[in-house]
Amino acid sequence: MSKSLPLALAASVALAGAAHAQGAAQSGVYVIEPNHTEVLFGISHLGFSTYYGQFPGASGSLTLDAASPAASQLDVTVPIAGVMTASPQLNAELKGPQWFDAAQFPTMTFHSTRIVSTGPTSADVIGDLTIHGVTHREVLKVTLNKAAPNPMMKTYSAGFEVSGHIKRSDFGVSAYLPMLGDDVNLIISAAFNRKAA
Repeated sequence: MSKSLPLALAASVALAGAAHAQGAAQSGVYVIEPNHTEVLFGISHLGFSTYYGQFPGASGSLTLDAASPAASQLDVTVPIAGVMTASPQLNAELKGPQWFDAAQFPTMTFHSTRIVSTGPTSADVIGDLTIHGVTHREVLKVTLNKAAPNPMMKTYSAGFEVSGHIKRSDFGVSAYLPMLGDDVNLIISAAFNRKAA
């Protein structure tokens, strides 16, 4: 169910393409700012509502080539054990062997393989998403919010909105299908800070 979160991480890759298209983001190596990055997922709950959760603690880097976005690279890691929903009981269940099995597969990862600009501030980011020990090629839609000096953190920062869709059964997470949805929607708001040269 929380599989959509990983996609969220993957989406970050699109940052590079969107930043280039905007022409505002500067080249360099960026790192995720975890306190201002949210990776959210949503699935159908019996068809009555959409149930949401999140994975905190994402980490990773974006090597941005503003002149040639296709040469940019994104790598993201998300810890499984931090999964959070409105239900403490469900949180514990999602970490267990019936779902993500955090003991055996403690992280989900995304490694970009291609970035395609789709508009002045948007891009598709294609990459390898690994969840529950299974890897699939996924596509994330990314839009650049802003790239500029950050007055609070005194760094150069870039922020993106990301969306994507995956099927949890593709990654071997099939508990309670079809009552609980197979399609996972992901919503990610990602903040990156550029490392000092």
